[in-house]
Amino acid sequence: MLHLCFRLFYNRRKSAEIYSDCGTNFIAADRELRRVVASLRKDEPVNKFFMEESIRWKFNPPTAPHFGGLWEAAIKSAKLHLKRSIDKQILTYEEFLTLIIQIEACLNSRPLCPISEDPSEHSVLTPGHFIIGTALTTIPEENLLDEKISSLKRWKLTQQLFQSFWKRWSSEYNTSLQRRNKWQKSQQNVKLYDLVLLKDDNIPPLHWKLGRVTEVYPSADDKVRVVLVKTAKGLLKRPIHKLSVLPIEN
Repeated sequence: MLHLCFRLFYNRRKSAEIYSDCGTNFIAADRELRRVVASLRKDEPVNKFFMEESIRWKFNPPTAPHFGGLWEAAIKSAKLHLKRSIDKQILTYEEFLTLIIQIEACLNSRPLCPISEDPSEHSVLTPGHFIIGTALTTIPEENLLDEKISSLKRWKLTQQLFQSFWKRWSSEYNTSLQRRNKWQKSQQNVKLYDLVLLKDDNIPPLHWKLGRVTEVYPSADDKVRVVLVKTAKGLLKRPIHKLSVLPIEN
């Protein structure tokens, strides 16, 4: 089964390097793939393929899943909200696969850093740019979160679960970016023309509210706590705890 999963992954995401933890299923899959490759190397075209592709599978140290860093955190967050969204629903394979692929698009749509330093430009770099060369999008759907879904409309159920996941995950993601360690160390002031991500609980999936800081309002201690942000829909005055400056600094 893992052999088939690897083929599916490689056909969708042609990768020179693959990273994972030391799960026994991954170790067994690696061993099996090495055996298959060794047996096929007698065939010249196959041998040439493996020499040109040079796929490497890299494992974290044993008992150290934290070496996964960002991807482990993303998986943990996605699994948590996926379980909460599905709850006791029983999905078919096609419904679950559709939901998982839409969730994959969610995770790969998150803003990373500005593409341009132009103050009038709101475009951001996302993981999707490294996959398809541009930001990921989704087909617009009506809001189904509060609708009672008939058992005959399974496609609506899948979209409702997806919208529920997006609302939970995007809210948590925004909150994690806006978390600040109070009184422990000084935070850099938000500056003019910084590109910022604003928290908004009512935006549709794969959309992010972005804006440029056009004015800052320093307090008596010279700390900026309120800013004016220009978004695609106009000017908004917001406290800094409702926004995150891009790129996100750890």
